[in-house]
Amino acid sequence: MSSAKDVTDDTFAAEVLNSSDTIMVDFWAEWCGPCKAVSPILDAIAAEHSEKIRIVKLNVDDNPQMAMKYQITSIPAMKVFRGGEVVKTVIGAKPKPALEADLAEFLA
Repeated sequence: MSSAKDVTDDTFAAEVLNSSDTIMVDFWAEWCGPCKAVSPILDAIAAEHSEKIRIVKLNVDDNPQMAMKYQITSIPAMKVFRGGEVVKTVIGAKPKPALEADLAEFLA
């Protein structure tokens, strides 16, 4: 079971933009193999670092407005938001140590 919550075009503002938390949005699609590979890694990071970062998932096929707004042209794409602003972008599936290194400033 995924520990990351699904967000949609309709819930994005409330869940991500209006939150004071540090939130990583995983932009993904059902047909994307690398997205499926990185998903359990993101779930593990979400579970291990729940007090520091919250991870949500947005299906780009079902929610094209947010994918277009944030210029998602390659997936998986992960954007870290803080105070409603993008503060970090990570593109592509990576092993857990590499993702944790990319997120080190938020997990410290």
